Amino acid sequence: MAFLQNRIPPVLVLAVCAVLMLLGVLPRLEMPSPWRLTLVFSTLLLGCVISLAGVLSFRRARTTVNPLVPQEASALVEGGIYRYSRNPMYLGFAIVLLAWALALGEALPFLGVIGFVLYIQRFQIAPEERALQQHFGESFSSYKGRVRRWI
Repeated sequence: MAFLQNRIPPVLVLAVCAVLMLLGVLPRLEMPSPWRLTLVFSTLLLGCVISLAGVLSFRRARTTVNPLVPQEASALVEGGIYRYSRNPMYLGFAIVLLAWALALGEALPFLGVIGFVLYIQRFQIAPEERALQQHFGESFSSYKGRVRRWI
C-alpha cells in the first residue's frame, strides 16, 4: 500500500472520516444537551487552535505547509507548538474529529477518530518523517528524541 503514502491530502482524509462517521448514525436526530454542546464546541475549538498554531509556526519559519511534498521543507520547525508535538496539525484534526464524534452522540463514530489516526500515522506521518530524516539528518533525529509524535 506504499502507493497511498503522501498521496491524499490529510484534510481530505479528515473529511472522508467525518462523512463516514455521520453515515453511521444518520437515522438518529436528537437535540444535544447544553453540557454536551459545551463539550463539543470546546473540543472543536481546541482542535482548531492546535492545528492553526501548527500552520502559523510553519508560516513563521517560511517553510511549506503542503503535506504531500515534505522533501520541500526549507526549515525544521521546532519552536512554538512543535516543542510539544511533532504533528500538531494532525493532532488538531484528530481532536476536531473527536468533537464531531461527540456531537453525533453515538459510540460508532469514535471508530472514525481511530481510523483517521491509524491512516495518518501510516500513510502520512511515517513517509513525512522519513523525508525529514533524509533532509535534516541529525537535527531531525535529535528533535524526534525530544518531542513525541502526537502529545
